[in-house]
Amino acid sequence: LDPVHIKPLSSLAKMKLTLAIAAALIGSANAFSAVAPNGNAAAAVDHSLKGIDDGAAHDVFDPTAGDNAALTRNNKDDVWVPQRARPRRNRKSAAVRAMLRENIVTPANFIYPLFIHEEDFNTAIPSMPGCERHSLDSMVREVGESYDLGVKTFVLFPKVPDELKTNLGVEAYNPDGIVHRAIRMIKEKYPDSVVCTDVALDPYSDQGHDGVVEDGKILNDVTINQLCKQAVSQARAGADVVAPSDMMDGRVGAIRDALDSEGFTDVSILAYTAKYASAYYGPFRDALDSHPGFGDKKTYQQDPANGREALVEAALDASEGADMLMVKPGMPYLDIIRRLKDATPLPVAAYHVSGEYAMIKAACEKGWLEEKDVVLETLTCFKRAGADIILTYYAKQAAQWMKDDGIF
Repeated sequence: LDPVHIKPLSSLAKMKLTLAIAAALIGSANAFSAVAPNGNAAAAVDHSLKGIDDGAAHDVFDPTAGDNAALTRNNKDDVWVPQRARPRRNRKSAAVRAMLRENIVTPANFIYPLFIHEEDFNTAIPSMPGCERHSLDSMVREVGESYDLGVKTFVLFPKVPDELKTNLGVEAYNPDGIVHRAIRMIKEKYPDSVVCTDVALDPYSDQGHDGVVEDGKILNDVTINQLCKQAVSQARAGADVVAPSDMMDGRVGAIRDALDSEGFTDVSILAYTAKYASAYYGPFRDALDSHPGFGDKKTYQQDPANGREALVEAALDASEGADMLMVKPGMPYLDIIRRLKDATPLPVAAYHVSGEYAMIKAACEKGWLEEKDVVLETLTCFKRAGADIILTYYAKQAAQWMKDDGIF
């Protein structure tokens, strides 16, 4: 580099550089000063460690002695491991760690799932402490408070009255149904928010399954016919993203074509690509009162033992027009998130499901875990595994923690 062409630093730039160097030096010095839990600094240590075992009542091994010594001594006669590469140098201070951090979670990465019902009051969900079934007015307030914290995307899950449930799930595409009214209320008050909707029949089914049932079998193509009606009706109400969670074969392509044919080419599809037949969904089904009326969902949701199968589903969903791909559950399936991230250029979402949420809550209520630290670590793990988007019931609370810490 030609010194002639190097521009001199301004006074402000010089000041910033000086402060940055000072902060790094102070941080480095602090990193290597041992501090006891009571806050008292530990006494200085003689790094030569000579004579510390003099008078010991037993034979003490000396790692620096012998022809094949484990350690040697440096020019200052201190004990020394002659290793050039020391990864701890990149962890020596908060400033250095922040500079080198590979993955950062922000509230913008979150989708906040909200449970709604027709009542004019909220109902606590015992298996999901801190979560409620919201009245529609409460839902709007919750959206507003979350929006102010940087959470701008929401997905709606309704508890539908039993008298409206049928095998064909016709209430799913009622333009005056609870989800459709909820969409309109959110978009009217917060037009720049992103509203996602669940596309599946289980909240509306008197059989408790994601699709239409005949003789104990879930009908694939008949179900997709109903899902197309549901998705189009949600788009008409103002949904920005539809999220088919049913796991029927071919539903993404059919929904894409249905939306496009009605002029909703801008409505996105977040496909539940790798939705496993998991035991972690129990609290969610409590929230919606949508437990299967018979059997289980293993004929359409994926086998937890299978990984390659997720790649098959991902390839199909991408070819059928999905805009984003989801893995559900999240933490037990970080390997699947990574596989999808490596296999597709599409954004990948992870669903931090109700069972995972409930486990953290239960452990924290027992005093076994520190909730804030565990939650933020968990969300970071999703990001590290490859998730661009995280659906979590902790969205609002995590965003508040981030704000309180001055992160955002």
